[in-house]
Amino acid sequence: MTAVLLMVAGSIGALLRYEVELAVRRHTVSDFPRGTLIINVSGSFALGVLVGLAAHHGIPTTVVVIAGTGLLGAYTTFSTFSFDTVSQAGRGQWRAAAVNVGGSLVLGLGAAAFGLVIGQAL
Repeated sequence: MTAVLLMVAGSIGALLRYEVELAVRRHTVSDFPRGTLIINVSGSFALGVLVGLAAHHGIPTTVVVIAGTGLLGAYTTFSTFSFDTVSQAGRGQWRAAAVNVGGSLVLGLGAAAFGLVIGQAL
């Protein structure tokens, strides 16, 4: 049953990622991959909240696996982040590539840490 729920959660996460990317593209005009950044940072925050809840409030492991691995694993996207960065560098946009890497790391880690604090506090 866990495998089925994992697949359903993964499907939802992938669809959610697609919708967020479309929404960002409708509202911004830029070569910078804002959609991927927003997706990965918000996913890091959500995973932090989930882990905080699990560690301090007894969320069952199965829920963490389904929501964390299925939903959030499909929602966030390391491969798109990597592709965007390599594409920027390949076009000679070294500054944008560096901002993408640095910003993603700093914002993602910060969002995860903030989410962890929130999850502990709830």
